Amino acid sequence: MDELNVLLVDDESEFRETLVKRLRKRKLNAIGVQSGEEALEKLTEVPVDVVVLDVKMPGMDGIETLRQIKDKHPLVEVIMLTGHANMEVAIQGMELGAFDYLMKPMEIDELLYKVQDAHQKKNLHEQKISDMRGIAGRRA
Repeated sequence: MDELNVLLVDDESEFRETLVKRLRKRKLNAIGVQSGEEALEKLTEVPVDVVVLDVKMPGMDGIETLRQIKDKHPLVEVIMLTGHANMEVAIQGMELGAFDYLMKPMEIDELLYKVQDAHQKKNLHEQKISDMRGIAGRRA
């Protein structure tokens, strides 16, 4: 697998730090931040393929963070996390462009598969854009 950069956004520090360690053990470049505001800042500083985003956070919640990520970084894939069984939020997240949705606590392998699938989707989108630019360049 090629390099995969994951940003984990969760206000629960113990959960976030544990998940970052577990993803790094599986050879992913994982970093964690505690808020939507920090996530948006980090996305301007470092390349990120997939964001794993908690829905319920103080300040800017996951849905608003998702909106802004998709507005500023449309190719970054986002997986929403929640500890609350709320299908309305899941549907809203999917409508706003989230790749998928997981309930906390989840199995690390389940998250890993979702992250890999999201990364693959991002790579396909980037390849299509590259191909289209190549076609446009040959026509010019």
